[in-house]
Amino acid sequence: MGCLLFLYKMNELSIFKPTLVINEAICKNNIKQMAEKARKHHLIFRPHFKTHFSAEIGEWFRDQRVYCITVSSVQMAEYFASHGWKDIAIAFPVNIAEAEKINELASKIRLSILVESVQAIDSLDKNLRSETDVYVKIDTGYHRTGIGSNAINEIQNVVEKIRLSSHLRFKGFLTHAGNTYHAKSVAEILEISRHSIRQMVNLKNVFQKSYPQLIISTGDTPSCSIENNFSGTDEIRPGNFVFYDFMQYRLHSCSLEQIAIMMACPVVAKHPERNELVVYGGAVHFSKEFILNEDSTRNYGQMADFDGKNWPSSLEDAYLSDLSQEHGIVKCSDAVFQKYKPGDIVGFPVFRTFSGHPHKVLYINISFVILGVPKLLTCIYVKRKITLEVQVFKLLARLEGVIK
Repeated sequence: MGCLLFLYKMNELSIFKPTLVINEAICKNNIKQMAEKARKHHLIFRPHFKTHFSAEIGEWFRDQRVYCITVSSVQMAEYFASHGWKDIAIAFPVNIAEAEKINELASKIRLSILVESVQAIDSLDKNLRSETDVYVKIDTGYHRTGIGSNAINEIQNVVEKIRLSSHLRFKGFLTHAGNTYHAKSVAEILEISRHSIRQMVNLKNVFQKSYPQLIISTGDTPSCSIENNFSGTDEIRPGNFVFYDFMQYRLHSCSLEQIAIMMACPVVAKHPERNELVVYGGAVHFSKEFILNEDSTRNYGQMADFDGKNWPSSLEDAYLSDLSQEHGIVKCSDAVFQKYKPGDIVGFPVFRTFSGHPHKVLYINISFVILGVPKLLTCIYVKRKITLEVQVFKLLARLEGVIK
């Protein structure tokens, strides 16, 4: 596992193992731009916090007057509720087995959950004691989950069941056009997004007379970043935009200058016969998602000109071609291969979502913050031109009591 490093101003960093570096200034600007876009289009901005899973970064959203959020699990909702968030939507089909935890959350905050069947509503109606808002999940083409948008009778049955429930309040229809992540062009992203929104607007037209307050909730980072016509949408829920990454850059969702994240890895070996670098950084550090190069080879992330001293301004002619547990294989051009040697630091603007656990925040003398503190790792935080290195080791056991 790597460690998480916050970056305020670049100093030379003592990076010696896979380290996730976040550029605070860029990250805050990404949040500001998306919040302003939502306000410009009169949209409810309910960003997905799964991407960062951090109370500290959550405060940066509050600075931009964001007060309602999206999460992907009850555990995540509990975490952010414990940090003062009062309006949380769990954008994942409701897990009936967690009804008691949902009850507890709904008694403390305004909680929204996601359903797509009358069976789920029947079970909730028997087990819930606190008023809870409900979105009906609609499938507009991604085909991961949800009721098909043309299944009007089935949707009607679900909505009516919610209406008759003692503790559930019908909030509206929610969808996720995740297929935009597989688009090949801006035009295709917009086509997918607009097709999805048209289906949702048609549903709204069918049900709005009986439920005039219902809202349409959409939102994925590619379409929210590119689209400038949100007609018919009431709420957006992008998440990845907080950091962006190489994959979003390839989708034209962002510029290189908007990427706020970098996985820094030491070079550990060179193989001149294959023009390959080996880096300390593998499948446990990077996402297994990839794009295809023009020659159909897999690309897990383009290498950037990050050296631990300056935030990168360009990409190198080199990319992660393969990942095993701790190893990353980097295919390089001749020029790039000659440029690096074992011990050098290279960077990859790619990101693995932090969905497993929240990033614990430790305050040291108020001024320093370390997130994602794992055992036996050195984490670095650079702020106000000061570099702090903290050897964690067995200290984590004591930190747990302080952080909770």
